[in-house]
Amino acid sequence: MTTPEPDVPSDGPAAASSAQGASGDARPSRSGKWADLAAVLSFVVLGFWVTGRLWLDPGSDVRDNQSDQSQFEWMMAHGARVVTHFAYPFHSDQMNVPDGVNLMANTSVLSISLPLTPITLLFGPRAAFLVFLTLGMIATATAWYFLLSRVLIGTQGPAWLGAGFCAYAPAMVSHANGHPNIVSQFVVPLIIWRTLRLGEPGRWLRNGVLLALVIVWQAFLNLEILLMTAIGLGVVVGVLALGRPELRSRIRPFLAGLAVAAGVSGLLLAYPLYVQFFGPGAYSGLSRLIRGYSSDLASFVAYSRESLAGSPRTAAGLAKNPTEENSFFGWALVVLVIALVWWMRRSVVVLALAALGLLFAVLSLGREVRFDNRGTGVPGPWAALENLPILHSVVPTRWALAITPIVGLLLAFGAQRAHELARSHPAARGQIRFVTATVLVMALLPIVPTPLPVAHLDPVPTFVTSGAWRPYVTGGRSVVTLPLPDTTYAEPLRWSAETRLDMPLARGYFLGPDTRPNADPPKVALFGATPRPTSSFFSTIRRTGAVPPITPQARVKAVDDLRFWRAGVVILGPQEHEAALRRGMTELTGIQPVFTGGAWVWDVRPLTD
Repeated sequence: MTTPEPDVPSDGPAAASSAQGASGDARPSRSGKWADLAAVLSFVVLGFWVTGRLWLDPGSDVRDNQSDQSQFEWMMAHGARVVTHFAYPFHSDQMNVPDGVNLMANTSVLSISLPLTPITLLFGPRAAFLVFLTLGMIATATAWYFLLSRVLIGTQGPAWLGAGFCAYAPAMVSHANGHPNIVSQFVVPLIIWRTLRLGEPGRWLRNGVLLALVIVWQAFLNLEILLMTAIGLGVVVGVLALGRPELRSRIRPFLAGLAVAAGVSGLLLAYPLYVQFFGPGAYSGLSRLIRGYSSDLASFVAYSRESLAGSPRTAAGLAKNPTEENSFFGWALVVLVIALVWWMRRSVVVLALAALGLLFAVLSLGREVRFDNRGTGVPGPWAALENLPILHSVVPTRWALAITPIVGLLLAFGAQRAHELARSHPAARGQIRFVTATVLVMALLPIVPTPLPVAHLDPVPTFVTSGAWRPYVTGGRSVVTLPLPDTTYAEPLRWSAETRLDMPLARGYFLGPDTRPNADPPKVALFGATPRPTSSFFSTIRRTGAVPPITPQARVKAVDDLRFWRAGVVILGPQEHEAALRRGMTELTGIQPVFTGGAWVWDVRPLTD
């Protein structure tokens, strides 16, 4: 045996199989290989079950988070542009002209967008997004399955159960509404695997380098998940070192390998992280509003709207939006997890996982504990931590997301324990299996995922897809869309993605520094660019359908803003308040628009030259 397997309560054959899996010496039989194939195929079916409506309707997107889908389509196009145009990967001037966007400080997902460049170029950014989303969940389940079946447990049935939960739990399906970078957690099991291998005598250099590489891979996928993984691994490894004296002989190679991993990953990430924290467009923590997004205490026993037993009614008021239902486990599963921890309480690892899950749950409650959508006045520990460096960039409710793999591991360990119990008591095997199956069905059937709801999209205007905008942006000019893109309207990012980012946009949907003089604290993260008079003017029209009073001062500010954005053309596609938006721009500029290629077009070059 070359790696320390967790001391899940097991004896005899089960422990031996775990040791074999940990060493990598286990060679599955033919029936075992068929079981592996069946497990992976089941994950594929689940992945396409969740995203099936998006595949079946090419003119749709995720209904509950259209803005993030547009942003990720833009990011997929950026990855392709890095490959085809040798564009600078960590910053882009094709959005938020003239300032650009710090992509290291946003979800640039370069570790996915670069390899998927062929998909983006051949089938478009929407197809690349959908492949990313679907395969991300499938790969996550598969990676957890092989970690559990080959390293942590050694039995395929319990491994399948735990892996399926890790990838398709309510929190993961909730984030499938536009967050492929969060549901794609397939690197996390690799990090765990390579961390456990650090204790191998004589291989500290090799194992350290391999761990560093998967750390870097995850860093360019999602840093938030990497932080949670590091904290979780630190707690479990520390507990193992204290609770398993026989492992202490491996401390020296483990620490040597860890030092190599830290050094190599630090070297590889030094420049990208410098750009993220100190480069153009860097910000200093999230706004206090976003850091107030927390988990409601009642949500832990509630059912997510994307679960079989859930609906918008069961989740109403317990999460900030449908994408952030991180803590919805349902009362039956909560009871089962508590029972499992009690049943396996002699296991140091189980107790460590339980304590870790409780820690993440408490942190997710935010600065004030809320129950059933009401403040309790009870301060949470997060209030003392939220302003610390790095932590000031974490959305507190996301800590609950880290509970999902912990529950998945506990389910797998519990199923393995039940399997051993049945095998050691042949006379009661049938009853044990019946009870196990009944309990699991009662806890897990209510949270079986349902397909993501979708919404129909207006087609991209022909004015955009035909390239008719190109003559207007020569000389470094940009395209201004009505309304200008922000958190609630990111459709122009999808338009730009369809042009492979050749079409430069004024403003956009991203995280950037708040540069207003009254910003408190300075350079705190703002969703989108700092508001300007004209962007606020058109946001009001989009929200209310009414055109605000247009004064001579408003016209002067509009020209100033168009010049700031280096605008060459303003375009208005299909909109709910299209007539009001058209009237507002026409009266502000005095330029009559032309309807061409499915869009209203204002040539504003005479105003900005």
